[in-house]
Amino acid sequence: MKNFTLLILLLFFTINSFSQKKQKNYDEAFKIIEVWLEAQKDFEKLPGISAVIVKDQEILWSGAFGKSNIEDDVDATASTLCSICSISKLFTSVAIMKLYDDGKLRLDDELKDVLPWFSLKQQYSDSGPITIRSLLTHSSGLPRQSEVAYWSAPDFPFPTLDEMKAAMKSQETLYPASNNFQYSNLALSLLGEVVAEISGMPYEEYVTEHILDPLKLKDTRPSMPKDLHGKELAMGYSALDRKHNREEVPLFDAKGITPAAGFSSNVLDLARFASWQFRLRDTIAKEILKPSTLKNMHNVHWTNPDFDLTWGLGFSVYKGDDGAKWVGHGGSCPGYRSTLQLNLKSKMAYSVMINAGGTNPGKYLRGIHAIIGKIEVVSNSESESEPKVNLNDYVGYYSGQPWGSESYIGTWNGKLVSLRLPSDNPIKGVTMYKHIEGDTFKRMKKNGELGETMVFERNKDGNVYRGKSHQNYSMKMK
Repeated sequence: MKNFTLLILLLFFTINSFSQKKQKNYDEAFKIIEVWLEAQKDFEKLPGISAVIVKDQEILWSGAFGKSNIEDDVDATASTLCSICSISKLFTSVAIMKLYDDGKLRLDDELKDVLPWFSLKQQYSDSGPITIRSLLTHSSGLPRQSEVAYWSAPDFPFPTLDEMKAAMKSQETLYPASNNFQYSNLALSLLGEVVAEISGMPYEEYVTEHILDPLKLKDTRPSMPKDLHGKELAMGYSALDRKHNREEVPLFDAKGITPAAGFSSNVLDLARFASWQFRLRDTIAKEILKPSTLKNMHNVHWTNPDFDLTWGLGFSVYKGDDGAKWVGHGGSCPGYRSTLQLNLKSKMAYSVMINAGGTNPGKYLRGIHAIIGKIEVVSNSESESEPKVNLNDYVGYYSGQPWGSESYIGTWNGKLVSLRLPSDNPIKGVTMYKHIEGDTFKRMKKNGELGETMVFERNKDGNVYRGKSHQNYSMKMK
């Protein structure tokens, strides 16, 4: 019995030691992310940007930079609300598929049978039917928009349902059904009306009662709350003009286009929405949807003839640079840009929101993902002895003027890391340095070999004040 007890204890400590060794420390990566986003916010003159990183059921990191309201000096936070615009389509798609699970509609039901008032002209006599499935996959052949100029400044005159119905009488299909991909806000707006027609409830009530409330998405609404505008709801700003200014954009009401573009939310709620999807995919129990139904939504249901675009049931579905399957959606509305993307293999998800037009949240999402991915490489590399200096002595911002703007030097797994700022691709702007002796470091090449030398110099107080590489100096700014 004594030997058996010792064996159990040995096994416990071995497993515990192994798990601790394999556990990843993201703290240094988070710092690089924060430095990068803060700098990009300044260099690209973003009013505010918020982001979140999700690992399955856990929010690993969230942060925000800049202002949600410049005029009133309101800081952006991870809980700041923004328009999520076309990410709204995911909630509409889930509502449709819940009705499907409940046996109240079929994916191959024809739209004209569900909405008898649908009057848009089919100009192709040989076209197949416009179905629920073809609306979800943007392959119905319907035009991109209702025949109303609702994306136009300064008033953004989004149509009511009655105005949409009237406009459809003068519209016609662009393509035969199930023949081409044509992204369509009109299609998803009509699916919102399908939800209302079949459920017998207003669309907004159905989505709130059957999706948002059960998932505890308290900050997600099928509206842009006017009473919160400029406070919890960020002000929206325009794209940059030639003078590098952004103008305030008036608040809009999506009205009849709400199922396609009318929701507001924050990155924390979208993180919970992502966690729900990871959770549902791993179980056999129904939660809003059947697990098999969500998996089917994440499968490819439409492939363009040239194979350059694939779409699921409401979701964009694609293979990432890492070879993994990704699903998600982006959004662009007057004054706001957003994105939500899920890596189904790693169970990592990311969301980014910016309260300005003319921006690319996908760039920031990919940059964040790349930095997190670097952790995998560093964590799996061979361990090295700790440097005999305090690496924090070198941490800070260094001027690159007049040739470049600046660089940030931080720590990463016992090494120094230099990040060029600004940088559209932060990983391409990263250089790793290994400590040699004293204040001397050498650049680490991709193949592991050592390159040129970086020597730091200290002032009379013993503080690092500049670095020298290739015989040229860069001064420490802060």
